[in-house]
Formats: sequence, C-alpha cells, structure tokens
Amino acid sequence: MTKTLHVLSSSPFSNDRLSSCLRLLGSGDGLLLCGDATYAAQPGTPHGEALVALQGVALYALAEDIQARGLQPGAGIEQIDYPGFVALACRFSKVNTWL
Repeated sequence: MTKTLHVLSSSPFSNDRLSSCLRLLGSGDGLLLCGDATYAAQPGTPHGEALVALQGVALYALAEDIQARGLQPGAGIEQIDYPGFVALACRFSKVNTWL
C-alpha cells in the first residue's frame, strides 16, 4: 500500500488547499504543515478541529515555522525540524506537495 506524505504550505485562510488535501488523505498517510499552513494547527479553530478529527493520519508541523508565527499547535501534531522533514520524505512511499 502506497503511503503519501502531503506537504502543505499555504494559509488555510487564503485558499481551499487544506480542505482538498483532507479529502484525499488515506489511512497511513502523513500531513506536514509548513509556512503559513501552520496556522491550521491552532487548537479551537475550525481547521484545527478538522485536523484533530483525522483518523490514521500522522500530523506534523515544521517547528521553525510554528515558532516564527508564535503558535502553539494542537495535540497530536508533532513538531519537526528540517532534518526531520528529510527523514519523513524518505519514510513515505510518495511525497505530494500542494502548491
């Protein structure tokens, strides 16, 4: 079974890429939020609640981008650094970047 790491960098407030991505996520997939997409990781927001509701999907956020925006990600979202990003890309069968 092919497992995909989905990488999202655009703000959930500027377009519907997050919603589109969430519809395509499968069990065993991963979602990495970077750049302005890290705003989706905030608990208590509609985007944050949608992420918490996911089943069987590993959630990640780039720690540098979280810190740069002064955010606190919700439970279940693992913060990783750039070497961790590279390790994730190697761990999944496929990487899909949502441009």
